Amino acid sequence: MPSRILSIRMNLKLAEIIGTVFYVGRSPVAPGTMGSAVALLVWYFLKPAIIDPLFLLITGGLFFIGIAVSTVLIDAWNEKDPSAIVIDEWVGMWISLYLVPHEILWGLIAFLFFRLFDIFKPGPVQNFDDMDDAIGVMMDDVVAGILSCLVTQSLLFFNQ
Repeated sequence: MPSRILSIRMNLKLAEIIGTVFYVGRSPVAPGTMGSAVALLVWYFLKPAIIDPLFLLITGGLFFIGIAVSTVLIDAWNEKDPSAIVIDEWVGMWISLYLVPHEILWGLIAFLFFRLFDIFKPGPVQNFDDMDDAIGVMMDDVVAGILSCLVTQSLLFFNQ
């Protein structure tokens, strides 16, 4: 039995490390914004090394990992949508950055729109945020990311 308890504790710790993105989500000030900012920085340094389809595949993989770790953390912490979970911000931010030129200005524009959609939660973003499970935790940021991506891509199109 002690080995089972140790295994549960190790799984919870791993879920916490992943879900909080190496404890970025434990930031005392604006953990969601901090999680999004870290995702932007990693995008800026990693993006030149990977092609767009791989970037999208990684983002999709992180989405499913996010559902798994959010399920564990919601249950363990007994909270509907713990603010310390920021893997959802990471996924939403990377959706926002999909197909954005590798320039810090465009990255910051996508960041701004993502944060606005995530904070103000218009329409479908709020609908997913109202869900009481890990899919809701992840999906409100996915939808905010999609909306941000669409607005950013529109600006890129009209900026040509």
